[in-house]
Amino acid sequence: MAKALVLRSLTNEEQKTLVKLARSQTAPARMVERAKTILFVHGGESPAETAQKLGRATATIYQRLKRFAQHGLSSLDDQPRAGRPLTYTEEERGQMIVTARTHPHLLGRPYNHWTLDRLVEYINQELKIAISRAQLARVLEEEGLRWYQEETYFTERPDPQFVQKRGQ
Repeated sequence: MAKALVLRSLTNEEQKTLVKLARSQTAPARMVERAKTILFVHGGESPAETAQKLGRATATIYQRLKRFAQHGLSSLDDQPRAGRPLTYTEEERGQMIVTARTHPHLLGRPYNHWTLDRLVEYINQELKIAISRAQLARVLEEEGLRWYQEETYFTERPDPQFVQKRGQ
């Protein structure tokens, strides 16, 4: 037996927001799809037709409609999920960030700038925090710090007059 579908009517504000989101090319795809789900069903399509059109299970459509009925537009946002707890404490993360923002000479290092490998080595050895290169990059990126990989070229200069033009 099919589930009884009870839809609440959309307010003008909700209707405008859903239409705008459904047509958006810059909003996250999940939100666009959720908005389309609500609009399709409110437009007269059955949940099964909507599921087929969007490539989702019918149960997913019912779940989205139920959430929308309970929470309104806020149901379109991603909900927090349970996950693995943070590996590093806030204190450890703070130490990593402070280290990354400190000049290596001030910490007794013989180089003028940090590379990610040098920073990992310092954090592992001096701060005694075991962390991989990839994980450190994620921690720093979450804080808005970005690392650019240095590229070194060991080829001849394409311009034969490079040294003269440079003034050496």
